[in-house]
Amino acid sequence: MEDNGSGKNVEVETPADEEQVSESPKKKKKKEEIIDELKHKLEEKEKELGALQERLLYQQADFENFKKLKAKEKQEALRFGNETLIKELLPVIDNLERAVQHASKTEDSKNIIEGVELTLNGFLKVLEKFGVTRVDALEQAFDPNVHEAIAQDERGGKVPGTVIAELQKGYIMDGRLLRPAMVTVAKSHEE
Repeated sequence: MEDNGSGKNVEVETPADEEQVSESPKKKKKKEEIIDELKHKLEEKEKELGALQERLLYQQADFENFKKLKAKEKQEALRFGNETLIKELLPVIDNLERAVQHASKTEDSKNIIEGVELTLNGFLKVLEKFGVTRVDALEQAFDPNVHEAIAQDERGGKVPGTVIAELQKGYIMDGRLLRPAMVTVAKSHEE
């Protein structure tokens, strides 16, 4: 006890008293509760972090899939970019073929036939450079994936379901059907 100058004695705590106060059971219990609370919050944050990391991995995987899809679409666009142009050229080829067929019926137009045939062959070579090929139809089994049946006909000696006439040629570009071949298909007498 010390005199504070007012005539009253005041009790002053010493460092030894502070140590005793800080180790009291109440304060010790309070510290443990705070530690437990902090541990609990840390566990929650770790769970939240794990969930966010997992979500990030899914987002990265989705983005990679998106990039692959866009690359594939770009490749398809480049590969089939001329499809419209080629579809527009096909009627020209049809007309050239008709002219050759018609002109071949008369002997006077041999030079015309040769010129048209050269033009036609040139067209076909250009198309082949771009991956366009004709659909085989005549004398083939009818295939609805590449043939379009316009008519059926009974012809002796022909197996039913066989293409016996080709009215318009079909074309495929890099495995994709541009236009089916228009055909006449043999049928049996019973049909």
